[in-house]
Parts: sequence; structure tokens; C-alpha cells
Amino acid sequence: MSLVKLTIKGISYSQTQNGAYALILNEVDGERKLPIVIGAFEAQSIAIALEKEIKPPRPLTHDLFKNFAERFDIVVKQVIIHKLVDGVFYSSIICERDKIEEIIDARTSDAIALALRFSAPIFTYKNILDKAGIYLKGNNLDPTDKDIQEMEGVLSTPETFGMEETNQSGETYAKHSLSELSELLEGAVIDEDYEKAAKIRDEISKREL
Repeated sequence: MSLVKLTIKGISYSQTQNGAYALILNEVDGERKLPIVIGAFEAQSIAIALEKEIKPPRPLTHDLFKNFAERFDIVVKQVIIHKLVDGVFYSSIICERDKIEEIIDARTSDAIALALRFSAPIFTYKNILDKAGIYLKGNNLDPTDKDIQEMEGVLSTPETFGMEETNQSGETYAKHSLSELSELLEGAVIDEDYEKAAKIRDEISKREL
């Protein structure tokens, strides 16, 4: 299966799930976006890694992992989002030490936080992007600053234990038909509510299994 490289477009606050954020990944050489719901702590850690000038007074968990890895000559080579099951993304961290490669299972939010700290590329498989990517048609639908909260807003969130990347919103889409879900998805994309769009997309994906 072919790999597709992703970059981080930004982080937006979830309007429907308290304390959660939508991490928006962008397809390189393409127009599709891949929104992934993550917890507040992971969003904060990713935001700090994106904002190079911000240095926390003490190492965060992902900074500690990087320091530990570097001390023992472990390098993160790349991150691959390799599976999507019931709306949950599964990722692998590809590491190398003494020219020996190891594959470590990780939550996607943690894997991306580490990829940023090691300047490692992020990939997913084409079939996952085909299934879960949101294709934006027209420049007026392209995400801008409106769908990405300023980093200061993300960093002001209190440090809490991360939540699992599952669809825990009180809103359910199980009662809607596929055609209704498609309309809701289109409306969410137009409104630039990518966290809602991700949940609707996950419901559609479960129906298509």
C-alpha cells in the first residue's frame, strides 16, 4: 500500500466535546484534510512543539521521552497512521538504534507530538486517507485562521491526562441515514467545524464496513 505524507495544518478547539481538540492534518501534494480528535494535554504538547520559541520551564512528557531517547541514541525516523477502526486512528513510531529498526505502537496524538520533536515525517496509507479524508472543494472552504485557534488559547488549557481518541460526544448520528449523514458532513465542512465533520465521517465509515 502506498504512503501519503501529511503535515500539520493546525489545532482547533472542539465545539461539541468539552476539553477536546481537533488536530487537522493536511495531505502533501493534495487538498484533503484529516481531522483527529485529541485530548487537551496532547494538544498543548503539539502546540508547544509547533511554536519553537515557547520553552516550558520543565520538560513535558514528550520532551522527557525525547531526552531519554537521545541519551540512548534512539532516533524516531517516521510516524505512520496505519489503521482506522470505529473512528479510532492507530499509529506506529518507527525508531532506529545502532542501525536496528523497531516499530512501536502508539496513540496518534503521542506519535505526532514525538514526530515534531524529532523532525520526523508523518505518513498515512492512501486507503485510510481515501476513507477518512475530507476533501474541500473551492478556496472558500479551505481552512484558515478561523478553524485554528491561536496557540496561546491552546497553551492556556490546564494540563490534564489525555483522553482516548474516541467518539465520546453526547451527539449521536446513528439515527441518520447515509444520505442525511452526507449532507451533515458537507454542512460541517462548509461551517469549518472539522471536529464535527470527523465524527460524522466516522459514523459513515462504520456503515460502510
